[in-house]
Amino acid sequence: MSSTGSFSPNADGVLLPARTVTHRHEEYDEAGFDLLADMQARHFWYLGRHRFLHCALKDALRRAGLKPGALAGVDLGGGCGGWVRYLNERWPGAFAKLALADSSPRALALAAGVVGPNIERYQVDLLDLPWEGRWDVAFLLDVLEHIPDDRRVLGQVRRSLHPKGLLLVTAPALRVFWTYNDVLAHHLRRYSRRDLARLAEECGLEVCFTRYFQFFLSPLLLLSRLKAPDIASMTDVEIQDHLKRTHQVPPWPANQVLRLFFSLETPLGLRFPFPWGTSVLAVLQRRN
Repeated sequence: MSSTGSFSPNADGVLLPARTVTHRHEEYDEAGFDLLADMQARHFWYLGRHRFLHCALKDALRRAGLKPGALAGVDLGGGCGGWVRYLNERWPGAFAKLALADSSPRALALAAGVVGPNIERYQVDLLDLPWEGRWDVAFLLDVLEHIPDDRRVLGQVRRSLHPKGLLLVTAPALRVFWTYNDVLAHHLRRYSRRDLARLAEECGLEVCFTRYFQFFLSPLLLLSRLKAPDIASMTDVEIQDHLKRTHQVPPWPANQVLRLFFSLETPLGLRFPFPWGTSVLAVLQRRN
């Protein structure tokens, strides 16, 4: 039986649940959302991930026998709404209802100008989701690595899905690619395809398929270690300044070249799985 939960809109139009939701800054610092809003719209990494994910979604819906047009989808921990906007613009009409959910009031406020008035914005706690059997498709994009209890998150998302509903998860991949940026971004772990498959099985989700991506550009991440700052000696202010300098959209020519290389992975990396990548995708399904 589907349950939508009880929500009331605040002055900004964000739908709030009956129980109070508190954003956990230690998992994702709200100061980063201003940078994120611009990066999700223009940065080669986000545009490449969106392209790869869009293609994977079409394949996953076909395999699951879910027809576009009457679907209800939600981006959980979706921040400023960059993926929702991309999906709404590139595949209009695929979802009868498409929503954004996050714990951060700051992110949801910024998202108003990104996703537009027709997308509902929910403030939720991923450890205590208010829905049961509500969504046909859920997205959890680069979120799990921030949360200590990743099993509980997947269990909550499973409960929120319809039977046969899909969950698309992306996360940083493979410990070999761990850098100082993982520390600065408050990542707790990186995942292999096997890690996500095992986690899904423990949470009652079936694995449809898993893939690595960001294969062609993976050497660049290893090279970034050569310029690693001494973050242990940096103050919080210095760390924020460093993030502002380094987490920006590259100059246009570099951004376009990197975007081109990343775009070559779609649909290639879905048809012929890469042996590694700096990111991993898992498509999971609730069977009952």
